[in-house]
Amino acid sequence: MNETILVVDDEDRMRKLIGAYLKKSDYKVLEACNGYEAIKIFDENRVHLIVLDVMMPIMDGYEVCKEIRKKSNVPIVFLTAKSEAEDMILGFELGSDHYVTKPFDTRVLLAKIKSIINRTYNIGESTEIKELNFEGIRVDLLSHNAFVEDKEIYLAPKEYELLVYLIKNKNIVLSREQILNSIWGIDFDGDLRTVDTHIKKIREKLDTKANLITTIRGSGYKFG
Repeated sequence: MNETILVVDDEDRMRKLIGAYLKKSDYKVLEACNGYEAIKIFDENRVHLIVLDVMMPIMDGYEVCKEIRKKSNVPIVFLTAKSEAEDMILGFELGSDHYVTKPFDTRVLLAKIKSIINRTYNIGESTEIKELNFEGIRVDLLSHNAFVEDKEIYLAPKEYELLVYLIKNKNIVLSREQILNSIWGIDFDGDLRTVDTHIKKIREKLDTKANLITTIRGSGYKFG
């Protein structure tokens, strides 16, 4: 499958540069120069991942992310000149999957995109386990759907990966560093608060099963 990547940036040069690298890797590329155009293109096409610039006129990347998350859990990689931790945390709270700061090496961005695409769309294909079940929580590894007491819950891609990781490592105390490295990768630019933010959102969505995720003070988290 040739996955479709939507590149959103008000700088024509940046869009063309990223698009050229993606096309060399056999991805289909769609381009948008502003937030409104990005949402329109997304609604009209099957998009597998969005590379989204934050600082754009009229409608910035944060607003675009909010709108996309109302209807889809498609992976979103923020692209921005902002590198402050608070900006990164805001992006993750809105449902982004990765945060790349300018200037960046396009080859590194491409590697991260490939990794996210593979984890999001190929997870479960190389293993005989197709479903995870624990205490009323069920996760379908093929469809990426999650259920609490047979009621489907919405999870953003990184929330889904984190829940799967927790279930697979149930009854094991996992440090924030372990979680960050396993889900976001060792080259991730953010800090440990990223883990706390995602754990909080998962707990909210697990509702009556939220207590299955225990905070181990001074150590990290345990599921089960």
